[in-house]
Amino acid sequence: MGKVQTGRVIEFYSNSCLVDINGQKLPCSILGKQDIVVGDNVFLEYQNDNDLNSIIITSRAKRLSKLNKKGLRNSKAIAANISHVGILLVQNPKTSSGFIDKWIVSALASNIKPFIINNKIDIDIDAEYAQKLKIYKDLDIKVFDVSAKRGDGIDSLQKYLENKCTIFVGNSGAGKSTLTSKLTGKDIKTKSLSNNQGGHTTSISSLYSLSNGLEIIDSPGVRDISIESLSSEEITSGFVEISQSAKLCKFSNCSHKSDEGCNVILKVNDGEIHKSRYNNFIKFLEQISDE
Repeated sequence: MGKVQTGRVIEFYSNSCLVDINGQKLPCSILGKQDIVVGDNVFLEYQNDNDLNSIIITSRAKRLSKLNKKGLRNSKAIAANISHVGILLVQNPKTSSGFIDKWIVSALASNIKPFIINNKIDIDIDAEYAQKLKIYKDLDIKVFDVSAKRGDGIDSLQKYLENKCTIFVGNSGAGKSTLTSKLTGKDIKTKSLSNNQGGHTTSISSLYSLSNGLEIIDSPGVRDISIESLSSEEITSGFVEISQSAKLCKFSNCSHKSDEGCNVILKVNDGEIHKSRYNNFIKFLEQISDE
């Protein structure tokens, strides 16, 4: 084999990848059953010297971060070396607080910074939706108000994303593809392929890079994130206001349910911790304890 080279996976298929190798985008096969995803930095070798069709991925470099997708039986990595997660919210279709909090918790546990994109600001919002946004603004989670369709707020978001690797997540209809197209200048279309098994899809994930250091990973079909592998400490850390309040509970092993001297319950009753955040916190802890 030829000398070892390195590259970045920019598209992933079922058993092969498209890899950026010093600016060249080349198809590569994967040696053995390796866990390779978009965003991975990989080591490559030529099976035949100077034959661009003979490059294989022999191994991958250590990941700085990864996100796991919830599967039917277990979780699997969907992207690697991400620095930020942009959670897209729209008033309709409604995004549950559970969806938002799950992505926040999972991102923070993976050393990834979450932020929120309030899309479709060209549509008037109601009081309930405005309150949902306020919950996260009060937690110092950065919120960008944009209209991906009209281009409102895109310059500010694009500036923020410079020199970052970001993945956008959101419910169907939230405008992920439209936003990615607007930011990259490329016509991003849904690339999910039905496998004739209901709503499950097989997707082609892609990484788009711009000259200003902006990188966006587009992973169609991502709906749910796995928290089953997280510890109770990681989940608690994902609810920063609860984590801080828990330090003043009377007992160190407080369950934050009905324990005597629970400072978390006190803050919930006083309105300092929002009930939706508290309910999701308890729900997530119960979810991992059932596993």
